Amino acid sequence: MSYSGNQALFTARTTDGNSNGADWPGGRGVFAVVGTFNGATVKLQWTPDGTNWLDVDQNGDTFVTKTAAGHGGFELPQCQVRAAQSGSGGATSLTTTVGGLRV
Repeated sequence: MSYSGNQALFTARTTDGNSNGADWPGGRGVFAVVGTFNGATVKLQWTPDGTNWLDVDQNGDTFVTKTAAGHGGFELPQCQVRAAQSGSGGATSLTTTVGGLRV
C-alpha cells in the first residue's frame, strides 16, 4: 500500500510537546522537519494500540529523529503517528510533515 499525500503534524511549534495523532495507512513514508531548532529534538512516534507511543527509530538509529532541518524515511503498518518535540529553546519554531512514497 502506498500513500501519496502530505500531512502537517505541527506548524511553527515553539514549545515542547506532542502533535495530535494522525492516521497512517501503512507503507513507506518520509518525515520532514524544517525551522529553527535552537536545541530542540523532534522525533516520529507511532502507536500500535492508540495508547502506547513508540519511537520509530530504534537501537540508536536517527532516520526520523532530527536535531536540524532534514528528512528521513520510514516504513510502518497501518497505525497513528505523531511528532514529539523536546529541548525547545527560546527561538524554537518547527514544522513537521509526513508524506507517503509511491511504490
